[in-house]
Amino acid sequence: MSKTLTQEQVLALAEHVENAELQAHDITKVTNDYPDMTFEDAYDVQWEIRRRKEARGNKIVGMKMGLTSWAKMAQMGVETPIYGFLADYFSVPDGGVVNTKELIHPKIEAEIAFVTKAPLQGPGCHIGQVLAATDFVIPAVEVIDSRYENFRFDLVSVVADNASSTRFITGGQMANVADLDLKTLGVVVEKNGEVVDVGAGAAVLGHPASSVAMLANLLAERGEHIPAGTFIMTGGITAAITVEAGDNITVRYQGLGTVSARFE
Repeated sequence: MSKTLTQEQVLALAEHVENAELQAHDITKVTNDYPDMTFEDAYDVQWEIRRRKEARGNKIVGMKMGLTSWAKMAQMGVETPIYGFLADYFSVPDGGVVNTKELIHPKIEAEIAFVTKAPLQGPGCHIGQVLAATDFVIPAVEVIDSRYENFRFDLVSVVADNASSTRFITGGQMANVADLDLKTLGVVVEKNGEVVDVGAGAAVLGHPASSVAMLANLLAERGEHIPAGTFIMTGGITAAITVEAGDNITVRYQGLGTVSARFE
């Protein structure tokens, strides 16, 4: 990959995009102003946003993969998964409240999250290494919130926007990967008591552990790795579902209980 942005442009874009997240206002996609931006440029912006949060005292509590399900890729018209980071204030307790006043146009996705007990390093990381390095899996719901107006964006712009990360809710039931068939593990998403989507773990790159392997390989391109003890959301099993103030959501996971939240 090559870079087209100067360090000053990266710093300015990171401030611009992060302010849109913090102040809950939408912006035009960054490639309108920088049409030659590459993925490497976009990840430079994302890592600078991460640095800005850490400098303010926020902790990075995990990583997330995006656009890993065939449903999500079809919905967004793309074919390349991406990653982002999760900050401490993104976390919402199971059964808790998501404040929609802090968001622009939120959507939810049902996901399986992994917690590692050993480091994972690319390139060449594969599903076997991931399963051996996994401490446990846990159910999770991601709330995504693109900062781009009218959902007009391209993949480079999404990477710069930390892969639309904003909030996540984790369930309280964890399991050993050996005790679950993650390919066939089913999920049912309910909104206000109505079933709005169903899916199975195989929707995430054939197996959710493949998503973790891909994350390790993508991080290796920047000389980074997945440390032991990392919480990783593997990507939406279902297509993204729009939510708004007044909605209640419950996601039921086969063998892993439920995750719920309300939006106010």
